[in-house]
Amino acid sequence: MFDSDPADALASLTLRHGLDLALKHLVDAGLDVLPLPGGGQTLARWRVLAAVAAHDLSLVKLFEGHTDALAILAELGGGVPAVPPGARWGTWCAEPPDARVVFEVAEGGRDLRLNGTKAWCSGAASVTHAVVSGWNTEGQPCLAAVAMDQPGVRVTGEGWHAVGMAASASVDVRFDDARAVLVGQPGDYTRRPGFWQGGAGIAACWFGGALGIARRVRESTGPKADAHRLAHLGAMEVALGGAAALLRESAEWIDRHPRDNAQRVAMRVRLAVERAAEELMHHAGRAVGAGPLCREPKFARAMADLPVFLRQSHAERDLAALGQSIITSNTEEGTSPWTL
Repeated sequence: MFDSDPADALASLTLRHGLDLALKHLVDAGLDVLPLPGGGQTLARWRVLAAVAAHDLSLVKLFEGHTDALAILAELGGGVPAVPPGARWGTWCAEPPDARVVFEVAEGGRDLRLNGTKAWCSGAASVTHAVVSGWNTEGQPCLAAVAMDQPGVRVTGEGWHAVGMAASASVDVRFDDARAVLVGQPGDYTRRPGFWQGGAGIAACWFGGALGIARRVRESTGPKADAHRLAHLGAMEVALGGAAALLRESAEWIDRHPRDNAQRVAMRVRLAVERAAEELMHHAGRAVGAGPLCREPKFARAMADLPVFLRQSHAERDLAALGQSIITSNTEEGTSPWTL
């Protein structure tokens, strides 16, 4: 955990070393040793993710992937050999229909060979290892742990053309008979309690990104600000306050129900924080005008990064799934989900 202000530590790291080495220094300093989701300190975990996100969203994309991989391995990785200290992990589990990786059993047991293209591999050129999703020869979804420094692993420059989140370098990686180790059993990735617990943690990253933008607006708003800017600042306070309250409530629920399915809790907090972040960006741009967007690289980058990061949300699909869960829970529990 951070012993000092995370913002100060991160600012000095990225200013001196850039994004890739900032991740390395966070890992080498042990700042990635976070409480596991559902372990009683979920909010403390999310606060660190939010602090990193408030500093740089591309950095938190890599940092969250690394800490998510550590949580997955803690939950499922009993058969995975120990990796060297200082290893930097990616978590690459997106499954677009045009990019799939096939897992073939190698010499028996848990040893695998990976073949195919993996898309959306954030930080592929920066990490030393990755947890990768794919499919075994029987068509079952599986996870594997793979080392990046081996023949048969090629990080491409393909698959990422966005201006926002450009520094995350979420490119395609191609596997050609690459060696890997099975993590858990087929289907374990989405069945485990940590799947939705970790998914809820993404909302903390979005919140942190919005918080970084809000701080810039607040810092530029003096005591003699006009009523319009103050109104925008007030609207941002409402958006952030509601999102923060729901994040705290969700973390508490997860810690009280560590083995339960957190899907509804995760979707609700993700969608609420997504909406709050979108509202905040609307007010931030109108409050400060074109100057900071055109002349301040950090603010401009944050305003470009956050909309791209938010599209990790499944938007209306998640809203529909959340609505269905409310109908199901009412039928099963016979009570309203909206009581105080």
